[in-house]
Amino acid sequence: MNPPRIVTVGAHWPFLDLLARRWLDQAGDDPLAVANGLILLPTRRAARALHEAFLRATDGKPLLLPRIEAIGAPDEMPFALTGVLDLPQAITAQMRLALLTRLILKFEEPTSADRAWPLAATLAQLLDEAARAEIDLRAVLPELAAEEFADHWQKITRFLAIVTEYWPRELALRGETDIAARQVALLRTEADRWVANPPDFPIWAAGSTGGIGAVARLLAVVARLPRGLVILPGLDLAMPGEVWDEVEPGHPQFGLRHLLHRMGASRGDIEEWHGERQIAPQSRVRALDLALHPAQFLPDWRGSQPESLGDVRVLEPADQQEEAFAIAIALREGLALAGQRVALITPDRGLATRVAAELMRFGVVADDSAGEPLGATPPALFLRLMIAAVQSGLAPVALLALLKHPLAAWGMPTATARDAARRLELACLRGPSPAPGVAGLRRHLERGNELAERLLDRLERVLTPLTELFESTAVAPGEFLRQLIRAGERAAATDEEPGAPRLWGLEEGVALAEALAELRPAFDELPPQDVGALPGLFAAALEGTRVRSRRALRGREAGAEHPRVFIWGLLEARLQSVDLAVLGGLSESIWPPAADPGPWMNRKMRQSAGLPSPEEQVEQAAHDFVMAACCAPRVIFSVPKRRDGAPAVPARWVTRLSALLRGWGEQIAAHPALGWTRALDHSETLVQRAKPAPRPPVRLRPSALSVSDVELWFNDPYGLYAKKILRLKRLDPLEQNADQADFGTLVHGALADFYRAAGADWPADAARLLEAVLIQGFDGASLRPAIVNWWKPRLRRIARFIDEAERARRELVPVTDRRFEIEGKKLLPGSFTLSCRADRVERIGNAAFAIIDYKTGVAPSQARVENGHAPQLPLESMLLQLGGFGPDVQGEVHELAYWKLSGGTTPGEVISLWGRKKDDQRAATEAASFEAHSALLDLINRFQDESQPYLSAPDPKRDQRFSDYAQLARRSEWAAAEDVEEDPQ
Repeated sequence: MNPPRIVTVGAHWPFLDLLARRWLDQAGDDPLAVANGLILLPTRRAARALHEAFLRATDGKPLLLPRIEAIGAPDEMPFALTGVLDLPQAITAQMRLALLTRLILKFEEPTSADRAWPLAATLAQLLDEAARAEIDLRAVLPELAAEEFADHWQKITRFLAIVTEYWPRELALRGETDIAARQVALLRTEADRWVANPPDFPIWAAGSTGGIGAVARLLAVVARLPRGLVILPGLDLAMPGEVWDEVEPGHPQFGLRHLLHRMGASRGDIEEWHGERQIAPQSRVRALDLALHPAQFLPDWRGSQPESLGDVRVLEPADQQEEAFAIAIALREGLALAGQRVALITPDRGLATRVAAELMRFGVVADDSAGEPLGATPPALFLRLMIAAVQSGLAPVALLALLKHPLAAWGMPTATARDAARRLELACLRGPSPAPGVAGLRRHLERGNELAERLLDRLERVLTPLTELFESTAVAPGEFLRQLIRAGERAAATDEEPGAPRLWGLEEGVALAEALAELRPAFDELPPQDVGALPGLFAAALEGTRVRSRRALRGREAGAEHPRVFIWGLLEARLQSVDLAVLGGLSESIWPPAADPGPWMNRKMRQSAGLPSPEEQVEQAAHDFVMAACCAPRVIFSVPKRRDGAPAVPARWVTRLSALLRGWGEQIAAHPALGWTRALDHSETLVQRAKPAPRPPVRLRPSALSVSDVELWFNDPYGLYAKKILRLKRLDPLEQNADQADFGTLVHGALADFYRAAGADWPADAARLLEAVLIQGFDGASLRPAIVNWWKPRLRRIARFIDEAERARRELVPVTDRRFEIEGKKLLPGSFTLSCRADRVERIGNAAFAIIDYKTGVAPSQARVENGHAPQLPLESMLLQLGGFGPDVQGEVHELAYWKLSGGTTPGEVISLWGRKKDDQRAATEAASFEAHSALLDLINRFQDESQPYLSAPDPKRDQRFSDYAQLARRSEWAAAEDVEEDPQ
């Protein structure tokens, strides 16, 4: 047997550049010799990077390259045709999940497919782990249910009969095999073929750490081929032998030591390749090696000589957002140097996304190797929004999200579709939700809104098949997917372009089309499901799939990703080198990841089964950290202090390295990017904007107001200016809750109708009749049934309270006439007209009157009425005394009262201002009316002067909680400041 040919490239050397140079050297000047051979690399990204390394090695000279293949994608390797044909075809990933989901639904009832699908994904992961470890779960799992394990482990092992009994039968019936099992079989087939017939061309396997047994076996075969060679990344040949023998799981060198043992080799058999240019100083590698020594060798730190890390800096941002911005600035600073290549290396996809977004502030589009989740791409979101809208019965928020999606056209020009959506929003979707479906929307739509009516017609035609499915009790997932695709294509169509090219075009559309093409036969394998499970099932089926999209580029003038900035995950970063590397997210549970044994077995069970230890993830992450820390001359460690609002624990490797440096009297210097981050959005001088003080011409100022508008004028003149002069009105919120304003409007209208119908005599069964009138008014308001049903109990309690209060008042107060919803108007000095609508005016005796106002919300306190903050009833009293309600309703006002109608636990309350003593009431009412009248006349006179501004909240003591115009006036911007100037605009 040939001795193994194994070499290593130290972490401080450019791995791929050195590999390309050595391949060219062994081929000599013969271009055919260069092309004659095979180079195996761990990932497709590394394979593409090796092509670039060859170009750098030849200064761009064209040449025929050898075959460069990724071991991580063995189906693409040039295996022997006979070996491939002899193996069963692999089942597709989606079909496997669907079949596992079906088995779970049979085994675990009751459950639904949307909950079973993620569970199936964990079972698929277990199957892949077992296949790569080359263990037979059917043989080992039954032995794991030993008595010493807890009872829930016994239940789990019984549940895992799905993968030990039912799943092998399913695969056998289909004549297929698992994906990972086929990959392992292909690797073994190729290794056996090379052993039986050694190739006569060079085969180099480079960059792999052999974490999978079949890969390690293939590497062992390659190392002993006549022209074979294995190139290991970052094997530490300088580590003392006693330390090497004791490295533990989780150490960067543990996986390589285990690989050498599998290959039957030792460190003494290995040569180290050197190049002409180091990426990082070798002293950095030595410092990292010493810092990460096993615990029992930490005393070696005391006698060690200080080693230089070179240009290594640290960022310690306060949180994740500051981390992303600081990293973006550091990368941008690196790009300022001519020809410099910079990269963010992180396993944290959230951080990668935020950094890419922050780089856009500088006009830099990063090459993010991992792409984005398929479910978050525009076409996938369009379909998900369609599902949500149909499931909600076209509820306003869900429907508007669908209508405003860029792909939504409904057979119209896109601009017309947007205009129609805005018209429908204003007509139907603001305020309380309409009844479900298109029919409910039609009832809210006023006649003459032709464009919105056209949109509803298109919605009905496109969504009806899908809506009918959601009206069923159970739906076949396959049929649901077909109807969804059909509706999506029809909804995406414009007047000139079919929907399919718009929906399935571009990179993300193609990826979604491929995913759904694989998903359709898989969904056909699932039994009918409750409609509530379909949205979650669709989202779960897209989970885990990522796509590289150029969507960000299509909206930019540059039109291309920046060629010198990269965002890499740990897998993509292996074997790469740049000029500046930022290692982001160096926190425990992120980098390194948590050593999670998974949901099915604890550590002891995994060890007994022969499955990989959870710590193998940590040791691979540790090796990636060392390689990334040495992949560039300049390196930045980013260690956030907080994550998700909680304190973050720095990565163990950074903690170790910092402790070693402190022992040497040194520390990692801070990178200035954090200071730049905080300074970039910080201004040395605070520019205080003036508070608004508009002064419109007198001719534009209102000369007629209602009592409620006068109250706004008293409390917030700017609000009156915005409402009456600018004619601005706050839009009602989408899916408005059971709001007190709407509740009050409907109650007031129903009470007025009832009192008019009842006449002077109070009916004996008034509570029942009033309840019927109230409920009838709400039923006719085209509200969603849920809102009406939520209000109905309150209406019943209000009806009973009014009946009791009315009977009590009729016994105590000699009322001779009652008027409801009575209009009042009076021309005041200054040519100013005041108007109102009083809820209830009663004549007491011959000349005295009482004014009653119904409040379904909070009634103003007596103090607010007295100090003029709630002038409604005093102003109505003034109008009555001045004859504003007509000559037959004029006289002294002896009582002002609120009837509070909440319908709650306490259904109502009669609040008579200033008590029930007639003389006190009369005097206080007269005084309040006089004060309100005088204040109003003074207000009218002041605002006849053009220099008088309309200020926002001029008196901070007045209640401003419910102002619709506070944001427009930028009140929160200047309210806390002192001596703020006025802006006359």
